[in-house]
Amino acid sequence: MKKLVLTLSIIFFYFASASAEIKIKSLSEGSVDAKISIIVYESLTCGHCADFHEKVYPKLKKDFINAGLVKIEFRSFPLDLAALNASKISHCKNDGNSSILHFLYSNQTNWVKGQNIEEVNKHLETLIEKNNFNIDFDECTNNKEIEDFVLNDRIEGVKEFKINATPTVIINNKKFDKALNYKNLKKFLEKLI
Repeated sequence: MKKLVLTLSIIFFYFASASAEIKIKSLSEGSVDAKISIIVYESLTCGHCADFHEKVYPKLKKDFINAGLVKIEFRSFPLDLAALNASKISHCKNDGNSSILHFLYSNQTNWVKGQNIEEVNKHLETLIEKNNFNIDFDECTNNKEIEDFVLNDRIEGVKEFKINATPTVIINNKKFDKALNYKNLKKFLEKLI
């Protein structure tokens, strides 16, 4: 009987510690050893953030991230309930991969529409299901751990960097204060290499 209790105790503690280690990952790309670290605070309903993903990010990825010079981390700074729910969706697989995030930005006009949050959520849910992301929409949007993670990104952004607008780019722990276009960003990054 003692052996059974001991075995069950070990199994319980193993699974308890394993589940305690599950942690929601930041959405990031690039080498962890990169000399330059970029953090982008953004809201999934922000048109300027979608422009960043469409016009700046692809060139940044090609020239700096893929070359191992830059690591980029996308942090949530939801400006409304629709952005909060979309952020939860982007983190739902808990793998740190940013492909859903990029997809949501490139399809922003397809889901950021409606008279109320229920309509916006329905458009978002339909888009996710139609594109076979294999995500349970209700489970993701009702997940308290993911919600806390997303909201903590926002809180930390305000505390640490005084974030008050999106997108805001932080390079090596300092706000990038020039107009956010690829030309300005490239010139700034080249000086850091």
